[in-house]
Amino acid sequence: MQIKRKPEWLKIRLSKGDDYLKVKEIVKEHDLHTICQSGDCPNMGECWSKGTATFMILGNICTRNCKFCNVATGKPLLPDLNEPVKIANSIRLMKLKHCVITSVDRDDLPDFGSAHWAETIRKVKEINPITTIEVLIPDFQGNKNCIQRVMDAKPEIISHNLETVERLTPLIRSKAQYHLSLEVLKFIAEGGIRAKSGIMLGLGETEEEIFKVMDDLLEAGCKIITIGQYLQPSRQNYPVEEYITPERFEFYRIKALEKGFDFAESSPLVRSSYHAENQV
Repeated sequence: MQIKRKPEWLKIRLSKGDDYLKVKEIVKEHDLHTICQSGDCPNMGECWSKGTATFMILGNICTRNCKFCNVATGKPLLPDLNEPVKIANSIRLMKLKHCVITSVDRDDLPDFGSAHWAETIRKVKEINPITTIEVLIPDFQGNKNCIQRVMDAKPEIISHNLETVERLTPLIRSKAQYHLSLEVLKFIAEGGIRAKSGIMLGLGETEEEIFKVMDDLLEAGCKIITIGQYLQPSRQNYPVEEYITPERFEFYRIKALEKGFDFAESSPLVRSSYHAENQV
C-alpha cells in the first residue's frame, strides 16, 4: 500500500540542540520509554529541544493492535516495579514544571495496570511537588475501580482519546468502543478532575461527524480537545484519506471554542500532549 505524499505544511524541521540531547540521554540512561519515540511523533524534535517529553509506562508493547498506531503489539513483559521512581527522578533531572505520562494498553493484567499508574503519579508528586501532571490513560475496559484508582492519585488532567468519529472507531481502534470512551471521560469529569480528549482528522470523517464528536465530548463533561492530522506510520497502518489544510484546522478550533470547550488545540501537527503545559 502506497503512503500518500505529505503536503508542504506537514514538513517538519528537526531540532537536535543541547536540550534535545540532554532529554535523549536521560531517557536512555534510565531505560525509559516515550510515546515520542514509540509513536513516531512528528513533534519529538521540538518538544525534546524544549526539555519536555511524554513518558510511556508499563513497557513499550501493547496488548491491542489499533490500525492507526505504530507502537509494537504482542505479549508485554511484567511491569518494572522501579519504573515509578525512574520516571520521577527523570522529571526532577529535566526540571519539568509540567509532565505528561501515558501507557500502552495492558489488558493482560488483572487491574489493567491501574495500580502501577497510581504509584507512578504518587511518586512523581512526592519527588517533584511543584510539577503538574497530565495522564493519558487507556480505557481500562471501562472498569470504574481502575479509573478511580488513577483519579485518587490526583493528577491535574486526565486525558483519554476518542481518536476518531463514531463510524470509523471499529475500523481503526482495537477493542476500544466509542461510547465506552465517552463513559470513561464522563466518570472522570464527574469526579472533579479536568477531562481531556483528542481526535485525528484525515481518516475519512465528515464535518458533521466532527461536530458530533465535539457535542458528545461536551455532554460528557470534557472541556479540553486536541485535533490533529492522522499520519500513516507504515504501509501496514490505516491509510490517510485526506490531508486537512491548516485553515480548516483553525476553523475547527474556533468552532470548538464557540461550542463551549475551555481549550482547543487544533492544527496539522497537534498531538495529545502538544503544548499540554498551556492547558493546566
